[in-house]
Amino acid sequence: MSPQPSARGPAQAGFPDDFVWGTATASYQIEGAVAEDGRGPSIWDVFCKKPGAVFEGDNGDVACDHYHRYAEDVALLKQLGVKSYRLSLSWTRLLPEGRGRVNEKGVDFYKRLFDALAHAGITPMVTLYHWDYPQALFEKGGWLARDSASWFADYASLAVSRLGDRVKLWITQNEPSIYIEVGHVTGVHAPGLKLGMSDALTAAHNSMRGHAEAVRAIRAAAKPGAATQVGCAFALSVRHPVSDAGDDIEAARASMFAVDGKTFINNAWWMDPVLRGSYPEDGLRAYGTDVPKELEKDAAQMKQPVDFLGLNIYTSKGCRRSAGGQPEVMPWPPGYPRSGVDWQPIVPQALYWGSRFMYERYRLPLSITENGISTRDQVFLDGQVHDPHRVDYLQRSLAELGRAIHDGIPVRSYHHWSLLDNFEWAEGYKQRFGMVYVDFQSLRRVPKDSYRFYQQVIASNGRAALGETKVPVTQVTPV
Repeated sequence: MSPQPSARGPAQAGFPDDFVWGTATASYQIEGAVAEDGRGPSIWDVFCKKPGAVFEGDNGDVACDHYHRYAEDVALLKQLGVKSYRLSLSWTRLLPEGRGRVNEKGVDFYKRLFDALAHAGITPMVTLYHWDYPQALFEKGGWLARDSASWFADYASLAVSRLGDRVKLWITQNEPSIYIEVGHVTGVHAPGLKLGMSDALTAAHNSMRGHAEAVRAIRAAAKPGAATQVGCAFALSVRHPVSDAGDDIEAARASMFAVDGKTFINNAWWMDPVLRGSYPEDGLRAYGTDVPKELEKDAAQMKQPVDFLGLNIYTSKGCRRSAGGQPEVMPWPPGYPRSGVDWQPIVPQALYWGSRFMYERYRLPLSITENGISTRDQVFLDGQVHDPHRVDYLQRSLAELGRAIHDGIPVRSYHHWSLLDNFEWAEGYKQRFGMVYVDFQSLRRVPKDSYRFYQQVIASNGRAALGETKVPVTQVTPV
């Protein structure tokens, strides 16, 4: 029986005692030091040099300089009170050419980082691939090459064999639908390709074969009894019903897992083969003759058991049952509130419906691996950074997440995106998603009001987000 929705509004109960609060970052967006200590170039290093590719010619050469300032950032995590920190490894910091020769200085950096996190009482959740594909492997075909799945599995095996004594939670890939659609179809992100549908479907298929191969490699490389857990982080394209009517709920559910063949921004095309063992029939029909012949013969190997699903949830689209009986996605009314990025209308109920519909379909434990908002922040005359829009978004979103948990959805953890303002891909440094403001000239860190609010949330195990209590917060000074 599916969980039944509670009444609209705040959660009816607090978060479970064992709920895990966290935050998230990604290697290319914060580390910098792109040419130091043996790191090899990634597709983003090359893409950023392309005129007009990134806002104002920005790049990740320095970013937040986390490579040199990781101790400061771990201290901020500890003050915040999180028990989980989702981060990604730089593939080319470990393997400069993407495979073969190991860069020991890169291994040592991550060992130091994980040791600092352990000393602070924080558990790392490590993503192997968060978009910074090795340039050397891209030049060998990248995800278009069938061997790319094996390349990725070899990298996964190396990472776990060298770092698995410090890391138990692994995520294979981050948002495959996005890095294929935006990096290989529209060309807005690295590597900047504009492939035809047949080639794009091949790249998409190989990337998910890579996920499956990596799951096998991680389990093979993990030491017996290490309690290793493996998942994948998907960019969730959420639909929410515009009313509590059963027809609208069913329409939203159907729309959320439909594949129309016009875009890769969908859910089932990516999740069904690796979680159910087959591609969705409507997708096969929609993509038609462009579908690679290998899909059917690979399907049996693509389904590998995972321990949890990572959900990156930022927004949603309203849906209802049309007069003709079909799901109908509703347009936003004029002036509907949005974040600093145009693609993010403010829809806190995305956390409820996204979590609920995902669990109903795939029946796996869930982790919110990303959720956040971009706002145009600045340091005010009082020396602080006031971001009331982020505080409001966080409070509303967590109330909806609490409602999902109250309704029986097994959400284990929440990771706010992001700890730091960082390099936001093609948007450069224009967008600020962090709870900590970064002055990208001095690299000084200034905790925002949202950082202090999230401190209250964590210290009260979510009750502060539900308006039930307030707790004293640690005085935080700029770093």
